[in-house]
Amino acid sequence: MHLSDHPARRRLSAALDNLSVTFHGMTAHPDESNCDCHWGSAEELSLLKTPDVELEPDLLSQTWQAIDWMDHAAVLRRILPQFATALVAGHVEPLFGLEEAGYSFARGRWQQWPDEHGEPVREFLHAWWAQSLTDPNAAVPSHQVFAVCAEASGTLGPWLADWEKQTGYLSDRRLAEAVAEWECELLGDSLPWSVDWYEHDEEEMRAELVAWLLGQAAVRLRESGASADLQHRIRLLGLTGKDRWTDPHWPGHRY
Repeated sequence: MHLSDHPARRRLSAALDNLSVTFHGMTAHPDESNCDCHWGSAEELSLLKTPDVELEPDLLSQTWQAIDWMDHAAVLRRILPQFATALVAGHVEPLFGLEEAGYSFARGRWQQWPDEHGEPVREFLHAWWAQSLTDPNAAVPSHQVFAVCAEASGTLGPWLADWEKQTGYLSDRRLAEAVAEWECELLGDSLPWSVDWYEHDEEEMRAELVAWLLGQAAVRLRESGASADLQHRIRLLGLTGKDRWTDPHWPGHRY
């Protein structure tokens, strides 16, 4: 199969095109403002009130990261086509973790938008997540995309359900890579990304992820021939306290 014919890539391309069509002509609120010294100049602010003008990468970054917009939803709709394209290409470089991009979606409360606006966002996130699991040339590691989607939506359920449907070799490899990235924090009873949006329940997310890893993931990794060490990392998540850190397969992490 030629890479351009990859089904997940076609789906993602269509989702990006749909964002461009849906949010064509959008602008920030006419009365929107921000601090000159912390965000940008009046001239730069005027760009957000002008439809369909590309922002310089630094200004795009400042815009989606800002937490003090009067109408964050309007700002998000204004930048979404360019923001989503940058995310997919791996050109978004947050200060701490890519989950910060998810906070921007959450602050915009996109799930409360009318269907004609909310559904294209939902499809984009699902399409990007599927592409990260199945496209060998995906620009962003799947565990980072997962964190963005989780923080954008405030839930793990839809993304874990998608993962269950993707059962090929590459998706299983992505699962092994994710577990390798996450196991240290999870064995310390922490979620392996930060949760900053006040409406999201970090402990509930962690518990749901651990339960899925102990069930679906453990079976898949065993059947796909994952290393014994990796399988033990998951098994240890089912133990608590002394039982966990005195197990002969405890990796020796210190917290």
